[in-house]
Amino acid sequence: MIDISVIIVSWKVREKLRANLLSLRTALRDLKAEILLVDNNSEDGTLEMLAEEFPEITVIANQYNFGFARANNQAMAVAQGHFILLLNPDMRVFPDTIAKALVWAENNSQATVSGCRLENDEGNLLPHVRRFPRLSDQLAIILKLPHLLPSCLDTYLQTDFDYHQAAKVDSIRGAFFLINREAWRHLSGASAPFLDERYFIWFEEVDFCRQVYKNGGEVWYMPEAACVDYVGQSFSQVKLGLKQKYFQDSMLKYFQKWEPYYQSVILKIAWFFSRAILKLFS
Repeated sequence: MIDISVIIVSWKVREKLRANLLSLRTALRDLKAEILLVDNNSEDGTLEMLAEEFPEITVIANQYNFGFARANNQAMAVAQGHFILLLNPDMRVFPDTIAKALVWAENNSQATVSGCRLENDEGNLLPHVRRFPRLSDQLAIILKLPHLLPSCLDTYLQTDFDYHQAAKVDSIRGAFFLINREAWRHLSGASAPFLDERYFIWFEEVDFCRQVYKNGGEVWYMPEAACVDYVGQSFSQVKLGLKQKYFQDSMLKYFQKWEPYYQSVILKIAWFFSRAILKLFS
């Protein structure tokens, strides 16, 4: 059995991906590990770079951008690791990141999913623990109320969370998303998929955490391991209007799946008025 399968879905971030893979070489050196990389039709020389510099990596080259959930599921379907790490392409792990994360996860079998401390390039904390989305906080986001009253999202963003202590949480950022494969299969069944492919981008990791709790598992934050997150290097290349479309679509799908029907209707109306107001003042 392989200790860990590291899965990366990449789109047009060749240089950040190269740096990520170089850091992984060091971090995985003493482990039984595999790296599976799914390229969502980057067309930026990523595939050529991988073939020349990282021939040991298993590459799945998509002809289209299938989005985050579907691409990860492609790799997870063939992954062999006892643990599966979903790692964003614009990350940099430290030499001890993976080993520390595995030790913690192996000693805390109650954690179906676990995430580590995320830092920016200067070593500052990137808060990423979230409560499950509620109608009130998502309405606030749609209507841009945090610009007037930032504290209205304090509960949702868990601004008082202590990142120095391990804790059971609702959800963690999908940038470093460590799944205990056996624990998930025990909860969900051998044929269950990992990520819901209805989400193209956004909300898929929150949805998975929600599914874990529905099936009796737990999601944990661990401070023992850390890595650098350059945050959104792929998505920064997407036009603002398309980003908002993806976000709106995923939010509505999440609420349609998990909450009473009327909540998704309210959110649809809020999105309509938000766009109307934006056009009025633009």
